[in-house]
Amino acid sequence: MDQTEAMQKRVSGFFPETLGIRFVSVTPEKVVAEMEVRDSLCTVPGILHGGAVMAFADTLGAVGTAVNLPDGAGTTTLESKTNFFAAGRAGNVVVGECVPLHRGRRTMVWQTNVRSPEGKLIAQVTQTQMVLEG
Repeated sequence: MDQTEAMQKRVSGFFPETLGIRFVSVTPEKVVAEMEVRDSLCTVPGILHGGAVMAFADTLGAVGTAVNLPDGAGTTTLESKTNFFAAGRAGNVVVGECVPLHRGRRTMVWQTNVRSPEGKLIAQVTQTQMVLEG
């Protein structure tokens, strides 16, 4: 089982599955995933809730960290900052691409760009993940 399939299975039954996150590619260098903008994820009719965007990006950063952890270690989000640029629209599938800015022994920093199907930047999230020793 490759890392993408393994990660999809790992989040089964948890919040990322509730969001409808589908991993496209999971490697130590990049995580790519999709999320359909359903009405239940909207703040007003047709507009993706900012918290859903943040949770989507947080999941990608956590997954990126997880595939870079030493055996027995865990992770938790230490800090996250989001800049919003455009609305995600109901009925569309947004794409998140997450890359590492720093992969250290105690912390990792990831940046996720969330885009519309046309490639328009919806949000950029930078987060710090703490590495928890096993």
